Amino acid sequence: MRQALQEDEPLYLTSDAIEKMKRRLRRIEEEELPQAISDVRRTGEFGDFSENAEYQEAKGRMRRLHDQATMIKEKLKVVIEIEAPATGSTVVQMGSTVVLATGGGEKTFQIVGPQEADPVNRKLSFKSPLGAKLMGRRPEEEVEISTPSSKTTYRIVSVQ
Repeated sequence: MRQALQEDEPLYLTSDAIEKMKRRLRRIEEEELPQAISDVRRTGEFGDFSENAEYQEAKGRMRRLHDQATMIKEKLKVVIEIEAPATGSTVVQMGSTVVLATGGGEKTFQIVGPQEADPVNRKLSFKSPLGAKLMGRRPEEEVEISTPSSKTTYRIVSVQ
């Protein structure tokens, strides 16, 4: 689950996420927006704007692309890159990859900022219940997560 960016909250992202944002911005500015502008011009030639559904759709698409580009630029202004942990570091921190053992086997997660969190793709926010409990821990330490229906204990196997 992705969290919305709060105005006073830093935007922590890995270098991969920053590059992905930059690629998306380039694609918008170099490909999608010029095509949308062309579509607005082309459909505008059809006549009466108030009854021209193609024009209204093209205009809406162009606005959405402008908004997306602006949003990405604003995020890139305030982003704080999550640096890879120092080689040999065994303390869980942002950017660490952590292997956890639980009753159901092993799970591997990278610790990231809330805006990049995606547990299905093994990216765990340092603010999530599990991520917060892992921060500052070392291999062989255990953390326990309680839910209304159960408790799960995780043992840190390794930190990379």
